[in-house]
Amino acid sequence: MATLLTNCTVLDGTGAPPRPGAALVVEGERIAAVGSAAELHASSEMDVVDLAGATLVPGLCNLHVHLGLTHPGALAYTGETVPELTLRMASNARAALEAGVTTLRLLGEASGADFALRSAIEQGKLAGPRIFTAGYAIGCTGGHGFDGGRVIEADGAAEFRRAARSQIKLGADWVKVMLTGGLAGKHEQPDTPQLSPDELRALIEVAHAWGRRVTAHTGSAEATRQAIEAGLDCVEHGYQLTDEVIALMVEREVWYVPTIVVTRSVEHIASLGVPDWMTARMERMAEAHTRALRAAVAAGVRIAAGTDMLPAEPFEGTVASVAEIEHYVRAGMTPLQALQAGTLRAAELLGVSGELGTLEPGKLADLAAVDGDPSADIAALRSVRFVMKGGEIVRDDARTGPPCVRRREAF
Repeated sequence: MATLLTNCTVLDGTGAPPRPGAALVVEGERIAAVGSAAELHASSEMDVVDLAGATLVPGLCNLHVHLGLTHPGALAYTGETVPELTLRMASNARAALEAGVTTLRLLGEASGADFALRSAIEQGKLAGPRIFTAGYAIGCTGGHGFDGGRVIEADGAAEFRRAARSQIKLGADWVKVMLTGGLAGKHEQPDTPQLSPDELRALIEVAHAWGRRVTAHTGSAEATRQAIEAGLDCVEHGYQLTDEVIALMVEREVWYVPTIVVTRSVEHIASLGVPDWMTARMERMAEAHTRALRAAVAAGVRIAAGTDMLPAEPFEGTVASVAEIEHYVRAGMTPLQALQAGTLRAAELLGVSGELGTLEPGKLADLAAVDGDPSADIAALRSVRFVMKGGEIVRDDARTGPPCVRRREAF
């Protein structure tokens, strides 16, 4: 049965202005039509959802996620078994979906749980966002994340080739490499270099030969520069980016996923019981991280949204996925550009802009309804009250009362 979403404004994410008095028709898992409520009719029975003046936007994407996230010193998941981990990840995925995040890119998960979760969601056994995953991240022995259970340790070009192939064998969509230290490694600093040039080249060569792109955890401008020159496709975090490196990112069309909320989350992270050295390091990196993001926005670097926090984690009065996008506006983006970082641009980075990222006929019906106009005030994304993924309604606040009213009518 087709569904008509009506009495709404459509902000399709293409860059076009909002269309008030609009409606959208979904047939199966795809958008069939977008237009005015008066234009859209059907000759058969249709499920009608009256959105009571809400604004429809594309479903959000979060492109730096660990659904099995843990932190140093936090004891909540000590001794967690693989089944327990998988169930926790499924719960976090469902929470993300209900928050309006319909697509995730996972960048380091343990025990194959991400592949099992992706398969279960694709088969309709579980509710969750669309998942693109890198499987395990790949780093050097003792490198960043080695003690978190989500990194394959490798040394030398041959081992890095094998590690990349091992994740592609499992079905990885991306390959992730740990270039430098980070915020959560006691024995390192964010700019500690951890790969040799031949190791990095070997990994990138394998990934590209198999049609996979490579993204890198990096906190050092120099390590980032070397990786870009070796063919890196995407930069994660980029705590320290110089003007030279930013210019190279623009020239080579390298993507940037800032995860700016990470260095804004000191109080939140401290509440989880992490050690003092970690929060102190986050505070030290915050200013450089902010400068890097602002300079990247000003230079026109390709930016897509990702948090390195759980997508629906309560943060700054909203959820982490929305807080991240709000910070892009503070860094110099327009509200529409910030929204596109979490929709259209994210879909471009994933290589699926023909399927996702905007509300256009033929595309998958991944969308959310919010109060207000996010292209005028990005904080409107805080008010998600209706979510659809692939034509299936996964959240409708009308089920427990106003403001949405659902009815079935024949036209």
